[in-house]
Amino acid sequence: MLILTGSLLGLLIGSVLGLTGAGGGIFAVPALVFGLGMSIRDAAPVALLAVGSAALLGALQGLRQGIVRYKAAALLAATGAFTAPLGVTLAHQFAAWCLNLIFVIIMLVVAGRMFISSIQSETAAEPATLKAKPCHVSDKTGRFVWGARIAITLGAIGAVTGLFTGLLGVGGGFIIVPALAYASNLRMHSIVATSLMVIALLSAVTFFSAWSQGVLLSGPTYAFALASLVGMAMGRLVAPNISSRMLQRFFSVICVVVALMMLMRNVG
Repeated sequence: MLILTGSLLGLLIGSVLGLTGAGGGIFAVPALVFGLGMSIRDAAPVALLAVGSAALLGALQGLRQGIVRYKAAALLAATGAFTAPLGVTLAHQFAAWCLNLIFVIIMLVVAGRMFISSIQSETAAEPATLKAKPCHVSDKTGRFVWGARIAITLGAIGAVTGLFTGLLGVGGGFIIVPALAYASNLRMHSIVATSLMVIALLSAVTFFSAWSQGVLLSGPTYAFALASLVGMAMGRLVAPNISSRMLQRFFSVICVVVALMMLMRNVG
């Protein structure tokens, strides 16, 4: 029964990650907590294995399509790799209720930002505003125009992403996607694909860091990870046919619901 539950949850999480590029990780931990009865500390590395594997599948698809900004992804992942082990170490210093509360706060912040983003996406930005962003993309090549400013900006985003990846076991897409949307004029489909590559790389680093500290996987957790790959393929297939604005709003509502469930569990 637990293996079936893990498989269904994996399908759901993989689908969300494929659709949004940002939601799988933040839902994976609550899914494991409520669906398989795991603690946040135990669920985190399992979530990373599932989300990282699914993200790798999506990133490979993006590479074939030529929409992954792989140099940016490499820089984001490299800086995140330094802070991810620190996050894993910090996770063992916090009490379970404290990690729960941090997770709830982050989910509510993400929900708010995603809903606001869905409203702002209805209004196109002016070209002059786009060029003022620190991570400018060339109109001719579709690639970043590299310099010190862009390197520092992407490095900072990667460092913050790595820290939260290790601390909470989330893939980091909920940081990368809005951060790149704010700091660059990169198209959203390219942001999502680049985010998936960073998630895959950071999840691998963080999972092996946690694994070295004695993390063990069971049958249901393996089923969860494998099913997430199928969900990712399904999500990436359906994503082009769904309005991104509607996806963002649905995602924000689900985030609030899950956050309240986590908060009730914390209080109980």
